[in-house]
Amino acid sequence: MIVIGGGLAGLAAGVALADSAWRVRLFEQRPFLGGRATSYVLPDGEHVDNCQHVTLGCCTNLEDFYRRVGASNKIKFFDRLAFLDPQGRRGEIRAGSLVAPFHFAGSFASFAPLTWLDKLSIARAMLNVIQHAGDPPELHEPGGISMLEWLRRRGQSQGAIDRFWRVVLVSALDEELDRTDARFGVDVFWKAFLSSSTGYRMGVPAVPLSNLYDGCKAEIERRGGEVILRSPVRGLKLETGQLAGVRFDENREESADAYIFAIPHIALAELLPESLKQADPALAHLDKIKTSPITGVHFWFDRQVMDEPFLTLLDAAIQWIFNKTLLYEHPEQSLSSVFPSTPAQDEPKNASSVSAARHSSQYLQLVISASYDLLQKSREEIIDLCLAELKHALPKARDAKLLKATVIKEAAATFSPEPGVDRWRPSQTTKIPGLYLAGDWTQTGWPATMEGAVRSGYLAAEALLRASGAPNAFLQPDLAPDGFIAMWLGNSRVS
Repeated sequence: MIVIGGGLAGLAAGVALADSAWRVRLFEQRPFLGGRATSYVLPDGEHVDNCQHVTLGCCTNLEDFYRRVGASNKIKFFDRLAFLDPQGRRGEIRAGSLVAPFHFAGSFASFAPLTWLDKLSIARAMLNVIQHAGDPPELHEPGGISMLEWLRRRGQSQGAIDRFWRVVLVSALDEELDRTDARFGVDVFWKAFLSSSTGYRMGVPAVPLSNLYDGCKAEIERRGGEVILRSPVRGLKLETGQLAGVRFDENREESADAYIFAIPHIALAELLPESLKQADPALAHLDKIKTSPITGVHFWFDRQVMDEPFLTLLDAAIQWIFNKTLLYEHPEQSLSSVFPSTPAQDEPKNASSVSAARHSSQYLQLVISASYDLLQKSREEIIDLCLAELKHALPKARDAKLLKATVIKEAAATFSPEPGVDRWRPSQTTKIPGLYLAGDWTQTGWPATMEGAVRSGYLAAEALLRASGAPNAFLQPDLAPDGFIAMWLGNSRVS
């Protein structure tokens, strides 16, 4: 069988099918694997990620994929999320000793950037989500409603919207609240912050993203398959209206018993001939799925300017700052204890200072999701904007020398999770015999995330195996609720 596309969706499908004794040939147009979640090397030898990608404790399929390809030890997990507002007030989200859904009560109560009015309105909205087990009835209104509209119906203060809901969701979903289906936004908080006490834990790659996929190629090849890079698809071969092959450069053709196309929906819409779109109406609406941008900014300073592994900025263009120098140090070691805030009793109090002493320079990556306002700005304008915000947030950066900087714009980084978008997202199974789809933009139940991409690959593999008469299951269940949520759900299901 043939997989077109070496991003997470294609890799997940390829590895799953290779494990099921299928001979997989995977074709990727770039010289590296990973798709949009990868890295490349600058002329000076520096590795940069095209955008910082993270995972959460609730991303069970991504965790399974990393395990399958031997990359689990390349992810560092953190149980503390730090925030900073322009006034210098810090807050953190960290689970305490209480069980779900009260595990954040302590850190939430002391979250300095929010007023008590903000916190009260947030608590009311969270209670609504809990009462409906993550599925409030208004989320099913015809055409969907935006997350902003849902928040207004819940009486959220402007401070709560700007300094809490927007901060979390724009980063998680790569879209502004007025353009986001409330179903996705509520789902983020239900799965990551309410139903389980560990769903929020954030995993950050401790190596350049491309290094996460070393095991994918090896796993496919170990099972007799092939991974062919620098192989862009130029067209499809049809016979009697059916897909009979794929054309590459120099009129080379490849054929197989089945095909999984794991490429962006825009590219697929351009590749598919009208005859196939007419044969399956779901393929005729791919152009209705819009995209949203992400901008990554990379700074190298001549000295250490930041102690935390990462930091979220409030009321700023920059949303996240990742300390790549610290994150890349000792990939196998957890860094949960290196935040400079007051350490717990069992944490080494000098871990941060010891690590800082090892470095005379520092590499930071900044992330700006839904970066529509930056698309028309020049590289110099973006660098000036981000450098000014960084110096305001990090006093040590004011005297530091910026050695170099680079800006990476992904104009179509993800599909836009706008209200009602699910009606345009196709299934992994098509009406074209032997043609399957994978990609976070297909019907996965999730928005545009690495978890959604892996889910789509697993679902495509399952669909192909069902059709071949040898079904197998790859999709992992969601993270199980715990604490009072588990008790309440169990009791409500019994009754």
